[in-house]
Amino acid sequence: MKITVVGASGIMGSKIVRELERAGQTVNGVSTSTGVDAFSGDGVQAALAEADVVIDVTNSGSFGDSNALDFFKQAGKNLLAAAKHAGVEHYLALSVVATDRLVENDYFRAKMVQENLIRASGLPYTIVRSAQFFEFFDGIINLAGDGNDLRLSPSLVRPISADEASTLIARIMVGAPRNDIVEIAGPEAIQLDQLAREILTATEDPRSIAIDPDAPFFGVELARTTLLPGTNAVAGTVTFHDWLSRSMMAA
Repeated sequence: MKITVVGASGIMGSKIVRELERAGQTVNGVSTSTGVDAFSGDGVQAALAEADVVIDVTNSGSFGDSNALDFFKQAGKNLLAAAKHAGVEHYLALSVVATDRLVENDYFRAKMVQENLIRASGLPYTIVRSAQFFEFFDGIINLAGDGNDLRLSPSLVRPISADEASTLIARIMVGAPRNDIVEIAGPEAIQLDQLAREILTATEDPRSIAIDPDAPFFGVELARTTLLPGTNAVAGTVTFHDWLSRSMMAA
């Protein structure tokens, strides 16, 4: 089985490539740094020509990037056309838990467009919606800054480590295409404000935290369960507390 990972130079793409290589899989990791540009289409058809499986972890900008729609729409069309031409047997794409509930934000609306293009492509597919990665929360909570305070919703999240997410994605990839969404998440739910408090304590950050049920998450107001996956989500085993403790010891 020949696997092409598109977006292989990114955080998740590089982890997935390493995970698959450790498992003895034949992997072709491609990205703009290898001359494969999903947005322009340059090098895409050649990169996917012999692939049996495509793992699409392409990304553009951040959760607040208004250019994301153009990227995911055009990159999706280019990749899916090349995958169909190559006769790809499984197209797996990485998305985000709660994408369909956060479409007021430009980034998540763009991810919904990407998902819909995949569903309509006729290719055998799996869309993996992952909970937010532990590694990104330092940046996420900093966006909630309000002077010397952080203003955060007490909404629940079930974040997952990027390492565990890559392992779960690799396992899902070797199975049959689901032609559906699979969610992956960490083992436990934690409130956003509690998670932020753990980070501030661990890093000796003096800022205080104000709990505000109306505080937006990338411009979207949250209900308590907005960011949670469904009950059938595939769960990791590493808690945020344990991951943070190990990360601080390593640092």
